[in-house]
Formats: sequence, C-alpha cells, structure tokens
Amino acid sequence: MPQRQPRVSPVPGLHWTYVTVDAPESTMPVSHAIEADVLQRQDPELAEVLLGERERQASALQLIAAENFTSPAVLAALGSPLANKYAEGYPGARHHGGCEIVDVAERLAVGRAKALFRAEHANVQAHSGSSAVLAAYAALLRPGDTVLALGLPYGGHLTHGSPANFSGRWFDFVPYGVDAETGLIDYEQVRTLARSHRPKAIVCGSIAYPRHMDYAYFRAVADEVGAYLIADAAHPIGLVAGGAAPSPVPYADIVCATTHKVLRGPRGGMILCGADLAERVDRAVFPFTQGGAQMHTIAAKAVAFGEAATPAFAAYAHQVVANARVLADRMEAEGFAVTSGGTDTHLITADPAPLGVDGRTARGRLAAAGMVLDCCALPHADVRGLRLGTAAVTTQGMGEEEMAHIAKLMAGVLRDEVGGAETRREVQELTAQFPPY
Repeated sequence: MPQRQPRVSPVPGLHWTYVTVDAPESTMPVSHAIEADVLQRQDPELAEVLLGERERQASALQLIAAENFTSPAVLAALGSPLANKYAEGYPGARHHGGCEIVDVAERLAVGRAKALFRAEHANVQAHSGSSAVLAAYAALLRPGDTVLALGLPYGGHLTHGSPANFSGRWFDFVPYGVDAETGLIDYEQVRTLARSHRPKAIVCGSIAYPRHMDYAYFRAVADEVGAYLIADAAHPIGLVAGGAAPSPVPYADIVCATTHKVLRGPRGGMILCGADLAERVDRAVFPFTQGGAQMHTIAAKAVAFGEAATPAFAAYAHQVVANARVLADRMEAEGFAVTSGGTDTHLITADPAPLGVDGRTARGRLAAAGMVLDCCALPHADVRGLRLGTAAVTTQGMGEEEMAHIAKLMAGVLRDEVGGAETRREVQELTAQFPPY
C-alpha cells in the first residue's frame, strides 16, 4: 500500500502530499518523493548527492532571487516517463510517431499559459530564459540589427548585449541606464537613444532591477521609432501570474520568461506573443534554435501554470512582495545601501559597503553563516553588491517577522557582531520551523 506523508503547504489552499509507491522487486518502482528508493538501491553514490542537496536547501536560507521550491507535483512530472519521449515539432505535427499522449500534455501547458497570462499565443518549448530570448531575437531580428536594452551594469542580462554572449556578438546593442540619484530607469534617456539610434527592437527587462517597469512608456517609444518591443519578464512573470505586478503582455510584441523563479515551476522558458507572430516564434524555437521538446519539463510547466491560476498562488505572490519590502526596509535600517530605496517586486539589490565589507566578501561570509544569495553589479560604481529575493523563503511560509530577523542576522554577521558558526545554528533553528518539503 502507498505510504503517505502529508505536508500542508505554507500557502493556504495548497496542500502538498508525498506518495512513495512500494513495488515488487521484479518491477521498476515509481516514487513521487525526493527519496527515490530505486536510486538509493541502484546508485547510492548519486542518491547521496541528491539527499545532500535536499539537506542543504532545507537547512540554509535560500535567498537567491532566481530560485524557488517547486511543488511535489511539479517534481513528479519532471521524473515521469514523459522524459523518455522524443517529440520534435508541435502537437499534431511531430517528426516522431507515438506523440499522441505528449501532445495532450503540451496542449494543456499552452492553454493554461495563454489563460493565465491572457496571451493569444504561448510557446512552452524553450529550454531556458536565454533560449526564449534567443528565439525572440531570431523571430524579429537579423544579425547586425540595432537593439536598445538595459545596460549590464544597471541590471541587464547577458542576453541583452554582453560581448561574451551571442547577443553581443550578433547584434549592435545600445545600452540605456538608470538615474544616478534614484536608481530608477532613466526613461528620457530611453526615448533620446531610441530617436538617435532607431533600433529594430527595444528590450525592457532586467535581472537586478527591483522596481516595476513602465511597459506603456516603452510601447510608446517603440511605436514612435518603429521598433519591436521585447519584454524579458523572467523575474517578474510569477508576480504577474499572481496579480502582484503589472503584465507586459498587452504592450510587448513578444514576452520572454522563465517558468521557475517566482512562478515556482520547473527550470525552463516560455514565450508569449500575439497571433500575428505565433508562426514566426514557433519556427524560431523549432527548428531554428532548438531540437526536440523536453516533454517531462513541459508537463511540469503545465502543472505549475495550473497551480499559479489558484487564489492560493495569488496570496503567495502578494506575500512575496510584502516580504521583500519588509526585508529591504529592515536591511536599510541595519545600514545597507538599498538600491532605489526599496523594491516593488521579490528582488532586492544592496551595497554592504556601509557595514565595512564589499559584495563578494559579504556573499562569502553570509554563505558560511547559512544565508545563500548572489552578487550583482551596482549602478554607477565599479563595485559589486548583493542581490537577493524572497520567493523561496515565502514558499516555506516565512512572513514579515522572519524577514526582519533575517536582516538582523545578515547585518550581525557582516559587522562581526556575531560569529558565522553561531549565526548558522540560528539559521538552522529558523529553517527547521519552515521545512520546504
């Protein structure tokens, strides 16, 4: 008989239950729990790695802005037999036989994505956010075209013109920036640069900008200069799904996004667009930039889209933002220089220099104390600060009180007021109250 270990999700209305199915030795058992008995029997060395990673995630504060904890249902889809199926092409037009079942999974994912984001078309095959951006460029641009995007020092992504990335090698990127005093996007600069460079496309999106973007303004500028508007919404798309952030879908020609981060799905990408660009986008994904679709991941995306359509997810998304605002406020009160004075989203960027340490040193000390986060470039300074987010800790059920406590723990470590080992013990006591699984 199945052995059930129910765990109620921290988010009201979302109930997560693990089911481990015991099967006869002559068959291959299927497990919906992370502790896959079959893996422990067949490959204990790798099983130990998985168990070690589960313990690491559970015993430290996961504050990386791009990470989250998926539901067991998403994990179950990822570990399903759909991983065995080759499915080049699209539902009803595959290059392989036997796709009638996986076609249903992809149609579910596409339909749910379109409904969730009120988009006319959705492509759910992109392997990652970068793959989605590559496909968007392939659909709209040709090598050598000019593109206006947020500069990398101000929070732009590698796919927004980095010379180390395909984008910087194939296209002529013109960067816009943020105001030196406020840390907010300099919208007048955007308009000025667009008028002078006449780009083929304008990209609005960031990996380290904590405020909402004015999509209507970007649309107006794009229309004025005859440019396409591409929204890279990898970070805020989960907040959009939960009604906690404005949607770029009504304004952008193409919206690129990831399905992990706040959206809490599997690692992967997706593209949203109007019906007029649907065929160009689909052909840009397959066969131009990718091969066979990862059907297990697409099924997991469908699960995540279904979860994100619930009132419980909307409550979660708003709590993510509430937690981020409290954490940013408390960090500022503890002495951090918080970029733009706060946040509208799940994301916070801050300079720890007022506490006597640089960004890289701070990240190392915090990691040793059980607080895992990233470094990022800081605007108008040749230094690196800290980038963190509240998506994962909110999934665990933490609220504003815990955010204030986390800010205090961070500051104590960086000021050398408390030892790293002592803080790590305190972190473990905190995380033990909010197990992710």
